[in-house]
Amino acid sequence: MERRDFIKNSALATAAFNILPTGSLFAKDNGKVRLGYIGVGARGMNHISEGILRDDVEVVAICDTQESSLKICRDFIAKSGKPAAKEYTGGLEAFKALLDRKDIDGVIISTPWQFHHEQALYAMNAGKYVGCEVIAGLTVKEHWDIVNTSEKTGMPYMTLENVCYRRDVMAALNMVRQGLFGEMIHLEGGYQHDLREVLFNNGKQYYGGGVEYGPKALSEAQWRTQFNIDQDGDLYPTHGAGPVMQYANINRGNRFTNLVSFSSKAKGLANYVESKSPGHPNAKINYKNGDVTTTLINCANGETVMLSHDVHLPRPYSLGFRVQGTNGLWMDVNKSVHIEGKSKPHAWDPAKEWFDKYDHPLWKKYQKEAVSAGHGGMDWFVFNAFVMAIKHKKQTPIDVYDSVTMSVITPLSTKSLKEGNKTQEFPDFTRGKWKDRKNTFALDDSGF
Repeated sequence: MERRDFIKNSALATAAFNILPTGSLFAKDNGKVRLGYIGVGARGMNHISEGILRDDVEVVAICDTQESSLKICRDFIAKSGKPAAKEYTGGLEAFKALLDRKDIDGVIISTPWQFHHEQALYAMNAGKYVGCEVIAGLTVKEHWDIVNTSEKTGMPYMTLENVCYRRDVMAALNMVRQGLFGEMIHLEGGYQHDLREVLFNNGKQYYGGGVEYGPKALSEAQWRTQFNIDQDGDLYPTHGAGPVMQYANINRGNRFTNLVSFSSKAKGLANYVESKSPGHPNAKINYKNGDVTTTLINCANGETVMLSHDVHLPRPYSLGFRVQGTNGLWMDVNKSVHIEGKSKPHAWDPAKEWFDKYDHPLWKKYQKEAVSAGHGGMDWFVFNAFVMAIKHKKQTPIDVYDSVTMSVITPLSTKSLKEGNKTQEFPDFTRGKWKDRKNTFALDDSGF
């Protein structure tokens, strides 16, 4: 069955340090990668759908605290014709029983951000590969915990940052590596996405229809909105930072050295609630997270980086990538490229012309498999990379150092703002190894 038809007709449609992973039990029984899933809400179900469609993956066990999410997942697996997954529920500690199983090679964590740290540590100590949704921890210390535990146990940790695999992002990476842009000078990216219907709903549907959050809401509005109430900072830096790190060889001959953040006033969420439900108490909340947060980062090799977090205001979706070097640049917002000596002077070329020519080998090889997967195919690539790493007992292409580097921007940004836009030193999670490490991400069409 075609992927798009399968998903359409399913329940889902209703809603390097050198690690030798000795703890993995892959291929002991039938040559399949055996996965457990912690968190099977909307995002977790995206990963479930990818696993169900593969012949080399078994969805062994699932865990969630909400019966509504478990039911959707249960019905989805049953409709697929695959064996039922063992379910774990009953409280916030239920995930431990899943991870204590000896027949699981890797775990995918798609729970709210505040649970990622504890669940990932337990998983690595249990000898499991960890594929975790974005935001590794809430504090700098929690990020160090992730690194230290991965090093101690030898188990890989991979942030499942799908934008690293976006087709235009990878074509631009191919151009960077072939020298089309020259030497890198400045990079931009971010999360520029109207999330107001994600942060509020009516408790009956995942997105929009009302202005409730917390216990009265569904899906991400149950927990994500509270971060915007309590915290001022770049709450979601990885969509921009992940690809930028590849362009600038961060942790592989280069590193982020320090950052500073600036945040605008916060008016968007209160205004939204008031416009949808005049006089509603949620319009009177003091939302601390500024509507537009801008973070500036220095690199050891002299490049500058700018990240933007802009999710509270009416705007079309854009991650705002800019890749600029001594020979030219790509700008995502206007979908244009200019290469000196190849483009007309002072004129833009349509980015598509360049990206068709420099399409990344991974996309050329796997576009048929990926094209109808989630988020325009990105989800297939990030899931495939995680599975292939387990299958071949290799390091994940986005490793623990990459993962914590793109995620720790959140607490650093928050601290910078609390201290009056004070510059924050960036932790060197590699402990100096960045100077000699080589880039291994998507060097060819192997899937890694």
